[in-house]
Amino acid sequence: MITVEQHQQAILAAVRPLDRHTVPLSDALGTTLRIAVHAAVDLPLFDNSAMDGFAVRFADVAAASAASPVSLRVVADLPAGSALDPPFGPGEAVRIMTGAPLPASADTVVPFEATVGGLADSLRIAQVVEAPRDIGAHIRRRGEDCTAGTELVPAGVELGPLQLSAIAAAGVAEVTVSRRPRVAVIATGDELVPAGSPLRRGQIPESNSLLLASLARQAGADVITQTTVGDVDADLRSAIAAAAADGADAIITSGGVSAGAFEVVKTSVSEMTFVQVAIQPGRPQGFAAGDPLMFGLPGNPVSAAVSFEVFVRPALLAMQGRTHIDRRMLRLPATEGWRSPHGRTQYLPIVVTDGGVAPATDRGSHRAGGLARAGGYAVVPVGTDEIRPGDTVEVMLFS
Repeated sequence: MITVEQHQQAILAAVRPLDRHTVPLSDALGTTLRIAVHAAVDLPLFDNSAMDGFAVRFADVAAASAASPVSLRVVADLPAGSALDPPFGPGEAVRIMTGAPLPASADTVVPFEATVGGLADSLRIAQVVEAPRDIGAHIRRRGEDCTAGTELVPAGVELGPLQLSAIAAAGVAEVTVSRRPRVAVIATGDELVPAGSPLRRGQIPESNSLLLASLARQAGADVITQTTVGDVDADLRSAIAAAAADGADAIITSGGVSAGAFEVVKTSVSEMTFVQVAIQPGRPQGFAAGDPLMFGLPGNPVSAAVSFEVFVRPALLAMQGRTHIDRRMLRLPATEGWRSPHGRTQYLPIVVTDGGVAPATDRGSHRAGGLARAGGYAVVPVGTDEIRPGDTVEVMLFS
């Protein structure tokens, strides 16, 4: 057997970066940024009010209190978006709303909550009953978040809602991102029938194509093919040829890579190299470098899920130029014990609780039902044959 790391390295060495293109922010969700984004404008763009209230001179209200209110004459009204800069003098104030530009005559904002009348009585006189904590209170200063030219989002980052919002706020309308990988998923096996179909003896509902296609989409891919073929060499070769002709960057098969008599992937896909990897579950693996990359994963559902996580997902992210291709890892205590196979790295589906982690199902690569409860995998290294309650384990979290 080869190690998990050796198989990962062989796969990643064959990965080539995908093309990049420029898209509007509305089309960029879930893509990988390929050129860093720099702010086009200062954030904030100008000094503005952080509260609904009154723009004032600090000297006028520094001594205000409930026992000794300070009355100011309101001389103007500034909503957010106003371009006005009304001047005012001692003993005067401007009503101002959150986000409105601060008048040049003001150095502080008094919120409505610090006045007698608040919003209900704010157009003529402001009676301040609570002094601001200091000069400049409740003002957002120009550029205090970032200044124009500052790197806002580095290359290699997945663009989510928060990143896109920040980019738009900084005055940038387009980003250069990676093209999404085009992925074909082919499940193999004469025993497979569509979920919900009547089942005769020996048949099972097919789930791997949905599993692997969904995982590929979560990794930023466009799934161009999701199909099932029986254990017929010509049918599998035809499906692979069609996917390649459609421009697939990666083809993922499930099943047909083990040591049985009807292993269709092993008998028909001569481009693949088949290896035994020191991993549990998922020991038999197939892979072919080139264009497209081809991954031959085991057919048992847990094996397929683990194999995708450990070998396929990092490759899809690397294609897109992602800086971080590995899941977040934590060390958590085990609330239950379990055995780990000698000489292999174990990836055990686990449930995460407030107290730690426990197996999501009994050990077995066919136990698809347990995947529904899993929030990650416990990763038990070679050399550890048993986990006892209270032992600390490495946990790969899905989110």
